[in-house]
Amino acid sequence: MTLLLQTVIFGCLVGGVYALMSSGFTLIFGVMNVINLAHGSMIVLGAYVSWWLWHETGLDPLLLGLCACVPMAAVGWLLYKAVVAQVQRIDPGLTLVATFAFSMVGEGVITLIWGNSAHASTPGYFTTSYHLGSLAIPKAQFYACLGALAVLGALFALLHRTFLGRAIRACASSRSGAELIGVNVEQSMAQMFALGVATTGFGGAALSVLYQFTPDSQDIWIGRVLCVVVLGGLGSLAGAALGAVLLGLGETLTSTYWSVSWTTSVPYMLILAVLLLRPQGLFGATLRREGSQA
Repeated sequence: MTLLLQTVIFGCLVGGVYALMSSGFTLIFGVMNVINLAHGSMIVLGAYVSWWLWHETGLDPLLLGLCACVPMAAVGWLLYKAVVAQVQRIDPGLTLVATFAFSMVGEGVITLIWGNSAHASTPGYFTTSYHLGSLAIPKAQFYACLGALAVLGALFALLHRTFLGRAIRACASSRSGAELIGVNVEQSMAQMFALGVATTGFGGAALSVLYQFTPDSQDIWIGRVLCVVVLGGLGSLAGAALGAVLLGLGETLTSTYWSVSWTTSVPYMLILAVLLLRPQGLFGATLRREGSQA
């Protein structure tokens, strides 16, 4: 029983980090119906930025991850303006290909700057834990989860308590309706895209503390993100949070009671199961079409 409880705690902590990593992807899809395949590359770039800052300054990499949100927001704004917005004017369906191409370019740029070697941030608490009786709570996972929840809380507050958030939600409901009430849709889309990518700043910092990473790690992380959003329901932040916890639990239970070598296959098995049994995801989010919102 102790082993099971320990596994569940670890899975929930990791799931909290996965929830943040997936939130930006879900937000972008929920508002724009854009599947941003560059999101995994952005997470890895956030990991490299926070690792580099930690290596240069020696400060806590998770705190530096909050600083990394700023340059990642700038990368998101650039990606939208230079790629997504331009491609959408030609054919919205091509954004999938364009963001995939951007992710490949991003991987190449990361390799040119930092090389192919594996890296990881190792703060002083990296191998220490809190103890509650026979249970051990790893400090690295605990702090990463707390930070992820704090960033998610800030994102939720921004979406529901600010003019920008209300503008974004108006655009998600109906772009034409948002324009009628005076919302600058193009500006709101750029800001929203930048906001979605900004979350990869802390998400990447958490990745750098919890796992080793290389430029091609984006393949693993876009798979995990897709699993979370498909499992929870495309476009649903609440669904993504639930899906993230379920994925975290699935991975930790698999590695504990089956085999560590099967852990990386868990996201893909979950995606297949959801697509076969409940394609709309646990929260039942469905695709919206602008023309149907009359």
